Amino acid sequence: MVDNIDRIRVLTQKLDDKIALKNNISNEEINHSIMSPKESMKHIRRFNISKVNDLYMKLDICKKSPDFSDIFLYKAMNLSGIGLKENDFGEVREGKYIQIIAITYEPDKNGKKKAKNVSLGYFGKAQSLEPEIKNDIIEFVLRWRYEKSFQNLEYYEVLITRLDEPITIEI
Repeated sequence: MVDNIDRIRVLTQKLDDKIALKNNISNEEINHSIMSPKESMKHIRRFNISKVNDLYMKLDICKKSPDFSDIFLYKAMNLSGIGLKENDFGEVREGKYIQIIAITYEPDKNGKKKAKNVSLGYFGKAQSLEPEIKNDIIEFVLRWRYEKSFQNLEYYEVLITRLDEPITIEI
């Protein structure tokens, strides 16, 4: 778990550095090293959720999901038409359509949970996609996943704190 947190910090620092360059912000303004790890993670999370919200509006995802907080009810999020794996990261698949796909699980008629795909954004054919929009789409999905990982961490932190509570057994 510590390795994952360290990797998240490194990735966040890289994202912050790129954003700082893009926005002409000095690294000192976003440097997290003077904060405690918990404060740093809160700062990172606030910044990330702000960026997710900005992209949510910019990509018109608000038209498909009007309540911003509802997008975090989905279990997963993926892209069609753009690679997100390390070996094809950012590659646009020619002839494919670009969509942001959210995944939820709903019971079927027998009560068994089935995955359901929901399109949150359709961006046309891969060949006509502008590079800036492509980067915004990728950033939205990655930052959504990042926030989801924070939510999962929160869940486990709560469970761990419960270990410190005394267990009472009623007889």
